[in-house]
Amino acid sequence: MKIEGQAALVTGGASGLGEATARELARLGAKVAVLDVNAALAEKVAGEIGGIACSCDITNTDSVNAALDKAAAAHGPARILMNVAGIGSAKRIVGKDGNPAPLEDFVRVVNVNLIGAYNISRLYAAQCAKLDPLEGGERGVLMFTASVAAFDGQVGQQAYSASKGGLVGMTLPMARDLAQHGIRVCTIAPGLFATPLLKELPEPVQQSLAASIPFPPRLGKPSEFAELACHFVINGHLNGEVIRLDGALRMAPR
Repeated sequence: MKIEGQAALVTGGASGLGEATARELARLGAKVAVLDVNAALAEKVAGEIGGIACSCDITNTDSVNAALDKAAAAHGPARILMNVAGIGSAKRIVGKDGNPAPLEDFVRVVNVNLIGAYNISRLYAAQCAKLDPLEGGERGVLMFTASVAAFDGQVGQQAYSASKGGLVGMTLPMARDLAQHGIRVCTIAPGLFATPLLKELPEPVQQSLAASIPFPPRLGKPSEFAELACHFVINGHLNGEVIRLDGALRMAPR
């Protein structure tokens, strides 16, 4: 699918990997809707790329429908959905105090990272399936953002790894499910990237993390994530695939 002229939705588009993806889509000519719970940041990014900002909580169906309606009114129905929104967590299942990890933390992470991504995907797909097919019968492209933690999660990452592993496990069956509608589904599992959150760590810690990556021995660039996300759209034979983007990194237990 050609990106130029297409309406695109980017969740978590106000910062980090989502922002980089929104900017790259706009650079390639897409009409981009920046969906984020941080409305002020979404407005800032959307204003800089000529897009539209939509305040959106992906775990809330009414919020998602309102965002989809607002984006469609401005740009037309979306053919591209980039699921990048997510949250992290690190809690040992038995804490140093001997108490079990709070169940609420596990539920919160899975609710945002997995259920939220599924929620907006089902609503987007139902709308996209009604669009006229493009060349080759294609109607849309949907992307999930997992993590290398889906495969080699570290100590304390039960909730995060489970949520990202769920996205990995959902990729192929959803691609098979949506094949009849001409909607492709792919997932990126990024490693260590130079996002604002990671850059808040002390410089020695950042350097140590970068040194753990076989090659290139540096943190990933958000632009590299965005380039792969956009390649999913352009390459019509990519479907049902999960690609690690990590410089051959395999995470240690801790």
